[in-house]
Amino acid sequence: MTDSALPSPRPIDILLVEDDIDDVNLINRTLEKDRILNTLVRVADGIDAMKFLNREDEFADAVRPDLILLDLNMPRMNGREVLAAVKEDPLLDTIPIVVFTTSDDERDVLASYKYKANSYVTKPVDIVKFGEILREIRNYWFYVVTLPPSQT
Repeated sequence: MTDSALPSPRPIDILLVEDDIDDVNLINRTLEKDRILNTLVRVADGIDAMKFLNREDEFADAVRPDLILLDLNMPRMNGREVLAAVKEDPLLDTIPIVVFTTSDDERDVLASYKYKANSYVTKPVDIVKFGEILREIRNYWFYVVTLPPSQT
């Protein structure tokens, strides 16, 4: 599907759980360059992700995300733990989670799907490929699927 053939997306709230600032900057630049109608909020680890999702502390006014982009390898609370916690919580379990990580280890892939990840995408090392993959994620989650309604 070419970008010119895509329908207009509705605004989407994205929670990016990522500790690598270079990846954060690349994701931000790609979404801004492609003029995606979205709000991107970034937290650097799983503890802050859970605080955000549960609207605790500095995240008391957080908006429930429509989509979570989740790295697996982070300090304090890793992505596997976040994935399990979100999918076990009946108030959060319908939020789609795309695991977006450098790991291509089969054990990580299997564990992610076991804990009900909606997609598993390995980040390419090449910057051009990284942008292409992110656009494919965008096309699928912003234009193709119908996201669950927000459960405030």
